[in-house]
Amino acid sequence: MKNNFAFIFFLIVSFQSIKTQIIPSIEGRIIDDYSGKSLVNAQILLLKEVTKTYSDLDGNFKLNEIKPGDHILEITFFGYKSKRFPFFMDKSTKTLQLGAIRLKENHKEQVDQSFIMLNEEDLYENEKSESNSITGLLTSSKDIFLKTVAYEFSPTFFKPRNLGSEYSEVLLNGVKMNKLFNGRPQWSNWGGLNDVLRNQEFSKSMTHSNSTFSGINGSTNLLTDASSYKKGIKISYAASNRSYKGRVMASYSSGLLKSGWYYTFSASKRFAKEGFREGTVYDANSFFTSIEKKINNKHRLNFTGIYASNTRGKSSPNTQEVYDLKNLKYNAYWGDQEEEIRNSRLKKITEPILQLNHLWNISDETSLQTSITYQFGKSGNSRLDYGGARIIGDDDNQTVIGGGTNPDPSYYQKLPSYFLRDINNPDYENAYLAEQEFIKNGQINWLDMYQANQNVSNKGNSIYALYEDRNDDKQFMIGSILSKKINKNFKINASVQYQKLKSENFASMLDLLGGNGFLDVDIYADDLDEAQSDLQNPNRIISEGEKFKYHFNFDISVLNGFAQIQYATRKTDVFFAVNFNNTTYQRTGLYENGAYPGKSSLGKSEKLQFPNFSVKSGVIYKLTGRHIFSANAAYYTKAPTLQNSFSNARENNDIVIGLTDEKIAAIDLSYSLRHPKINAQITLYGIDLKDQTDISFYFADGLTGIENSQTTAFVQEVLTGIDKQNFGLELGLEIPIIAGIKFKAVAAIGQSVYSSNPDLYLTSDDFTEPLNYGEVSLKNYFVSEGPQQAYSIGFEYNSPNYWWFGITGNYFDHSYINIAPIMRTKNFYLDNDGLPIHDYDEGVAKELLKQEKFNPYYLVNIVGGKSWKINNYYIGFFVNVGNLLNTEYKTGGFEQSRNANYNTLLEDKTREKPLFGPKYWFGYGTSYYTSVYFRF
Repeated sequence: MKNNFAFIFFLIVSFQSIKTQIIPSIEGRIIDDYSGKSLVNAQILLLKEVTKTYSDLDGNFKLNEIKPGDHILEITFFGYKSKRFPFFMDKSTKTLQLGAIRLKENHKEQVDQSFIMLNEEDLYENEKSESNSITGLLTSSKDIFLKTVAYEFSPTFFKPRNLGSEYSEVLLNGVKMNKLFNGRPQWSNWGGLNDVLRNQEFSKSMTHSNSTFSGINGSTNLLTDASSYKKGIKISYAASNRSYKGRVMASYSSGLLKSGWYYTFSASKRFAKEGFREGTVYDANSFFTSIEKKINNKHRLNFTGIYASNTRGKSSPNTQEVYDLKNLKYNAYWGDQEEEIRNSRLKKITEPILQLNHLWNISDETSLQTSITYQFGKSGNSRLDYGGARIIGDDDNQTVIGGGTNPDPSYYQKLPSYFLRDINNPDYENAYLAEQEFIKNGQINWLDMYQANQNVSNKGNSIYALYEDRNDDKQFMIGSILSKKINKNFKINASVQYQKLKSENFASMLDLLGGNGFLDVDIYADDLDEAQSDLQNPNRIISEGEKFKYHFNFDISVLNGFAQIQYATRKTDVFFAVNFNNTTYQRTGLYENGAYPGKSSLGKSEKLQFPNFSVKSGVIYKLTGRHIFSANAAYYTKAPTLQNSFSNARENNDIVIGLTDEKIAAIDLSYSLRHPKINAQITLYGIDLKDQTDISFYFADGLTGIENSQTTAFVQEVLTGIDKQNFGLELGLEIPIIAGIKFKAVAAIGQSVYSSNPDLYLTSDDFTEPLNYGEVSLKNYFVSEGPQQAYSIGFEYNSPNYWWFGITGNYFDHSYINIAPIMRTKNFYLDNDGLPIHDYDEGVAKELLKQEKFNPYYLVNIVGGKSWKINNYYIGFFVNVGNLLNTEYKTGGFEQSRNANYNTLLEDKTREKPLFGPKYWFGYGTSYYTSVYFRF
């Protein structure tokens, strides 16, 4: 016993002696070179030891355990030029005071941020790809590879490691903002606020984050503390020929007032009657406020409010036939109405964000941030309905008649190929007439629809109408983030967050196009009861502004907990993190759909619950300050998205059969070289994704197994058990050549393939039971996620006189079309009687089902700018020209699923011009973006 007490006493004395030892350290303060104001959250990196810290609210910083000898500090802060500060640490020095270190503004970097955020508004028109761009997550990174992805690769919809934005997290002051519906960030929620959203914390792929567990592809934390903004006013104007024509923006920051308050405000407007694509109207207004009160040295309160309203016209994917008759700017979604452009497919988003943050500095080693966030508003996507009808007959024998022709000017029955479909008897005369009509007009004819609706035989009911699919969300979030430094080596981070979302979903009538009402029934149903959108209110006549078609609520709750420990020494940094997540979904039907009567559509669905656990770890080994090795590994389980949990949420409560969590295993290995003459990094990665689910909606022809030998139906295609493998190499290289001139090179060489054969079944109100087609032969087909290989080389010149110029050449390859799964099932080779097709040829079938690979292409981009300081004023401009050589290229596309079996697909592909060929999206031709700013 005495020995035990002696041992404990020895440990206590030893620990106290260690605590009283002198720890050599350096201290300093980071300030603005011109104003002398403190710079908050600047990064201070000790190059030789590869240790870092950040400046506090007063710009102060401290680094401990500095070895005697020569050292170099590298200080970086967004919007400022990086600075290297040499110093010598003497053996006898306790604390070396470096004093004030001044950073000069880098006007080039500030203007570049505005340019890259513009690209985030260039969201493509594919409903499944919408809001799927990843490049906005990369702008805060200093990594040459990720910077190149953001600036050079984004127009091609390249995705790092072939992962969409649902695998990355976007946070607002530590609060996750990814949409619960599809897992993706909705960039329009804060679009147009470039100047006040440039303060960001970025974590790459599986590396550690102080705020969140992060997605498999990293995270970006947008910081909006009012105290972090530089005092002053900035006004800017931008012009472009991309998604919008002009943007005006103004920002004001008060700095610290005598009362202890900080204020920051920003507003912008972006506008275009027509963007690069025909008929793509753009109208967006954004407002931002951040108000902060410094209560004392331990407590701060910050309120952030964001209002961003965005309306933009979509553009259509087009077949090769349409492209050949028109051009890459053609858009089938619009037409002239009284000499004004009117787009039938408008996306409108208005979802304000209100957030209150409390930061409690409990001690020098411990801080706690607590946030309360409320987001509400609406999102709508408009489209034309041509299924207007009226009821005829007496009470005992009523039926529905009506419906118009498809108003889409690129509808297959309006194109030349339709009249040439009979190979043995082509109708050349009508094919020529259709061609000329499409070339001369080829847009939506609004006048024809108004006239059709005023036909007296309709009895006032509209045949054509414009409506929107709406979802009105109310979301509440509360959470806390704890950060504690245990000692010089250990640090822990932990967070807990709760989200509660109520989402109301319905169709809303926008415009009856001259009619008096719209009969709310499905004209394709077999009988009048089945045709009802709501059996509780049959045969309703809808007016403008009313709900119809479908109406239901989603209730979602998510509880998330995260814990992480970090261990750092001179040579090694290690972290280990765990995450627990519990997600629940429930649908409540407010309409009793005629095709799914009773509880099948009305009332509450089964409640879905998904508990998930994830873990990741990483290590950095510093062989020297110049040679650094790192490795990261992770295993995630994720709840399926709400979008892919209900097979047909608009009409019924049916849950996807076999629904389960997604599993992800990933690893990456990196080597970095930091040298005055070269900066390089190479990374190898591998990602295994299992048990994904996907739901698609389309009209199919050539189906088998339906009652009454029916072969056509509008279906919901449910794909479960999807497995993918992504692996590849990332390389980034920067070499200063001579003063001011830098050479840059980047390569992304990856491959993403389906690694198994998932299961497929169809549902529809045209048949009573799901059609189970079993396995889909997808294994070894390529995943369509943009180019899988991308290369960039370029030169950049920065003049000491504050002007700069850069040119890059980029090469893209291995882009593939998105294949139609239904054509890779047994349905493809079965006849209507369920037996194999008599003259089925496997060799021909293999050729028919060969995945299309897009042609490789080159893009050349140039950029330049200049800034001036005149007394207390700053003026600057920036110009970017993309695709200088006007290269035409495909960014994506998909096979149409209409030809669901061998006979129909073979017949269509035998034609010179297929009726249902693939549809494509095309990149911009030569485009420009320029901006000018004035700051004081």
